[in-house]
Amino acid sequence: MSDGARKEVVERLLAAQRFLVTTHKNPDGDALGSLLAMEGLLRALGKEVAVAISPADLPPPPEYRHLQLPRSDGRLPTDLADYTVVALDCGNLDRLPDERLARAGQLINIDHHHDNTRFGEVNLVEPTASCTAEIVFSLFQELAVEPTPAVAEALYIGVVTDTGRFMYENTGPAAHRMAAALLEAGVQPAEVYHRLYEGVPEGKVALLARALGKLGRRLGGRLTYCVLDREDFLAAGAQPSFSEGVVDHLRAVEGTVVAALVREVEDGFKVSLRSTADAVDVSRIARLQGGGGHRRAAGFHTTLPPEELLAFLQEQLAAQLEGLPSTPTAAAS
Repeated sequence: MSDGARKEVVERLLAAQRFLVTTHKNPDGDALGSLLAMEGLLRALGKEVAVAISPADLPPPPEYRHLQLPRSDGRLPTDLADYTVVALDCGNLDRLPDERLARAGQLINIDHHHDNTRFGEVNLVEPTASCTAEIVFSLFQELAVEPTPAVAEALYIGVVTDTGRFMYENTGPAAHRMAAALLEAGVQPAEVYHRLYEGVPEGKVALLARALGKLGRRLGGRLTYCVLDREDFLAAGAQPSFSEGVVDHLRAVEGTVVAALVREVEDGFKVSLRSTADAVDVSRIARLQGGGGHRRAAGFHTTLPPEELLAFLQEQLAAQLEGLPSTPTAAAS
């Protein structure tokens, strides 16, 4: 099925002339890298390309601000029906930055999330890929297009961030082969590392300190969580995007099976989930609240107050853990 979808995607990329590329709300490294790479691929093919990013997501987090992202005021082409929309790294229509994108002339869906709803006319969804950037990179190869240095770096950022610097379980041989090819294309890994993981704003460090100070444990330590409210962000002098990465610190705590970062936003709470065990699928939990993601990394938005939300997470994790051996830990609540 993937081979047939790949063939059709290639045919449509070659046949159509006007494209609009987009990705999910609150884009991460894979989303932004895939978006810029697809824009570069289409321009190399001589296509007319527009980009749709929510104005609320610009500027991006500091680690991505060196990327040459287009300015956006949220306006879409008035003749959107004449465009082929390419949605990248987006699991469902609700995550697109504008619901009007679903009314384009054609909609191509390129993604690697296993719970993708296949919302496109053509769906190139490869759950075994380490990241969406890996799928886009394969299209460069299939179309015999050499990525520019800027595009190569965007692709490299996609694979580095979505594999956790090649440490997550989704890291396979194809990810390493892709990285090697991008290094041969001129990517400087030390420079990328510095941009992504060094030069951290003081407010981000202060927010992490507050998060670790509020760390909580449930289910004998198997659920490790933190709730960050607006006061935490104000006290730390932190922007909303500065919470990215906090959940990975929670995930690293001994005995943790699921880590949950709960962050207060204007209209409720955003929840990031990470699992350390393949037997626990956090995307199942996220889907119950209208979200989604991967087995080991997922998220959702909710209006549940924190205590009800934590009770929900505890209940859902306990249901998946039933029958699994207990993992002892020194800290629990």
